[in-house]
Amino acid sequence: MATNAAKRNRTPVLVTGGAGYIGSHACLALVDAGWPLVVLDNLSTGFRWAVPPQATFIQGDVGDAALVARVLRDHGIGAIMHFAGSVIVPESVANPLKYYRNNTANSASLVAEAISAGVPHFIFSSTAAIYGVPEEMPVTESTPPMPINPYGRSKLMTEHMLRDVASAHPINYCALRYFNVAGADRAGRTGQSTLGATHLIKVAVEAALGKRDHVAVFGTDYPTRDGTGVRDFIHVSDLVSAHIDALEALIAAPERSYVLNCGYGQGFTVLDVLESVERVAGVRITRRLEPRRMGDSAEMIADNSAIIAQLPWRPRFAELDAMVADAINWERGLADLLAHHGTAGR
Repeated sequence: MATNAAKRNRTPVLVTGGAGYIGSHACLALVDAGWPLVVLDNLSTGFRWAVPPQATFIQGDVGDAALVARVLRDHGIGAIMHFAGSVIVPESVANPLKYYRNNTANSASLVAEAISAGVPHFIFSSTAAIYGVPEEMPVTESTPPMPINPYGRSKLMTEHMLRDVASAHPINYCALRYFNVAGADRAGRTGQSTLGATHLIKVAVEAALGKRDHVAVFGTDYPTRDGTGVRDFIHVSDLVSAHIDALEALIAAPERSYVLNCGYGQGFTVLDVLESVERVAGVRITRRLEPRRMGDSAEMIADNSAIIAQLPWRPRFAELDAMVADAINWERGLADLLAHHGTAGR
């Protein structure tokens, strides 16, 4: 727990999208570490109850430039963690303009207000989707980005924007490229609560608890050890720890920016995940074998040597069964939580 003196020396942080899955975990980590916190979220997908009570909550949109300017000024914001955005790949293909608006245009507006207000530090939620279908594994930060969908392109455009802005203005940034995020807060304070989520572990846990009647397995003929796709899963608590480490690094070296993969450097197949959920939950999941989805790669694994070399971050919760257990524990209590707060939670 941070001392009162340490808390007074910490700059106020604005977290956009702090009522969502990853954002709410970041808010808890910031509060636990003693950072003054302001949360901006329009609650289109997030939940008001997921924001810790220690935070100042403001309901509004990141694209509302006048509101953002007022928040930055009134609260003396010294750093921004930007989680707000849209994240569903198939939806990005069907509705690309939504993704370029929410992920790129709104980010440009936020960065512009940050520059105007003199906010010196910016942390951005990027994604491994910028790599597309890379030819070699694991992917490093120097792997050529070739996104194959509007979601990945919208995030890559924001990375490019941040790089250019940091060259022209007194601001530094860290773009964290997430791999497959899973799990939940181990104290049970928040977790993946979005209805209709598409994350594999979330879907499999819902099936194990009777909330779905099956799990679709897309592709069983990949050149992997069991024919299903391989992904690098990272526990959400480890992911948000990387954000805290990045924030401290940006403050310590204001002349330096970072682009870093956030993964464990290990891969699990779809069947590995289903077997883990079955093992932890003690039930059998019905599987429905489907053709490959267009654009899915056989595997996507992070080379995480850069984040380990450049930040003090180290994985703590890398065991697959542990990620699954945390997800199951959260899911078991979610129905009662949503019944209490309402499914919108707004």
